[in-house]
Amino acid sequence: MKLSSTLAAVAFATALYSPAQAAEIEWKMTAAVGEGSFLYQNFMQRFTDNVGMITQGRVEIQPFGAGVLAPAFKAYEVVQDGIVEAGHSTPSYLVNQDPTNAIFASFPGGMSPEATLHWVYEGGGEEMLQEFRRAEMGLHSIVVGIGTSEIMAHSNVKIETVEDLKSVKYRTSGAFAAVLQDEFGGIPTVVPGNEIYTLLQRKGVDAIEWSTPGANITEGFHEVAPYMIMPGVHQPSFLWEVFVKQDTWDSLPADLQGLITAAGKLSTYESYTRFGDSDIKAMAEFRKTKVELVTMEHAESEKIREAGRNWARAKATELAKAGNPRLQTVLDSYLTYQANWAENSGYLVRDSAQ
Repeated sequence: MKLSSTLAAVAFATALYSPAQAAEIEWKMTAAVGEGSFLYQNFMQRFTDNVGMITQGRVEIQPFGAGVLAPAFKAYEVVQDGIVEAGHSTPSYLVNQDPTNAIFASFPGGMSPEATLHWVYEGGGEEMLQEFRRAEMGLHSIVVGIGTSEIMAHSNVKIETVEDLKSVKYRTSGAFAAVLQDEFGGIPTVVPGNEIYTLLQRKGVDAIEWSTPGANITEGFHEVAPYMIMPGVHQPSFLWEVFVKQDTWDSLPADLQGLITAAGKLSTYESYTRFGDSDIKAMAEFRKTKVELVTMEHAESEKIREAGRNWARAKATELAKAGNPRLQTVLDSYLTYQANWAENSGYLVRDSAQ
């Protein structure tokens, strides 16, 4: 469904929306983040509201934060088991189960947010994610959010070179956790989002990564760690999805499938612009605080990007030799799109202070 038809569906649904109409479909949805967090509000709550509006109240999705219906890292599992109808999470939390998830979640050396958005909706990314979820997990996936670049770290130690990553205890997840440990000697640990602030404050870790400037400033990480490390090459973009059992999706009328899909695309657009706007405002606020903004040298951050690409290529080769070519197929699509974007996007105007 292209953007024009998506917007047409939204306009039509908005004109006819009647909140008094009884819901035909009612789902409970569990999240991988806590209720009230920036990610919860900007992705999950936004999607459920848009579904209600676009379906004219025919579909009602009731969202619950992490820990209410299921633990943060169990969202996929409880939907697969039929305990909850829908879930909201990121492929980043499944990288250890299958590294193919890292390509959808983004990884060190991955595309910019702008290029990622285009690959997902125009380059076949969402279709490959849906086929992957259906084949491997029996789930139907709907992309509901693509984020801007993250802050690399809020840190108790200054990180200016890749050598500075050695022995650093680092809260992270996804592909960067493997790259950090295997290539740079860091010590990754994974904890849910609602535990990060306390862990950093008590110096249970040296550094943490969580999200973008706009999301992180609401968490207050800069208040308990003296350094903020940039750029976010560990996670140049990110993707969040809503998922239901494939049987649940297949049982829906075709018109509701189309409308829910439109709600996902609308949520992606709205959350993307909300992230960008919030990030710019947050960076201005960070500069007024005592936190020291540390920008890694380009040559050093490029070492992380290349290590990430090498990790992805190695994993793809490993799985292909074992008889599973899916990661190679997805990675080829991704890297080809990235190369084409890099080669042919020079005409675009970029706003920069330099």
